[in-house]
Amino acid sequence: MSNEERRTMLKIDLGISATAYDERLLQYIQAAEQEIIREGITFPDEPSVDDDQLVIMYAAWLWRKRDSGEGMPRMLRYALNNRLFSQKMKAEESDG
Repeated sequence: MSNEERRTMLKIDLGISATAYDERLLQYIQAAEQEIIREGITFPDEPSVDDDQLVIMYAAWLWRKRDSGEGMPRMLRYALNNRLFSQKMKAEESDG
């Protein structure tokens, strides 16, 4: 999925229909992907639907927390942890 497609999905999630925030939302998507990578998660050349959804969820949280200052929701933390654990298990299986 391209970042433009991710942005469309993010706008739907956030309930935004105007184009005024399009460039800013793309930056949030890029920032979300970089933050996820800093967590130790790697993305394949062709990310899966699950990977795209993880980036969109993270970007939506970044957008919402700018006003509320809320901490990371549990569901997002669980999704990140599950993705990282799954990645590590696959690496161990291929090494072993």
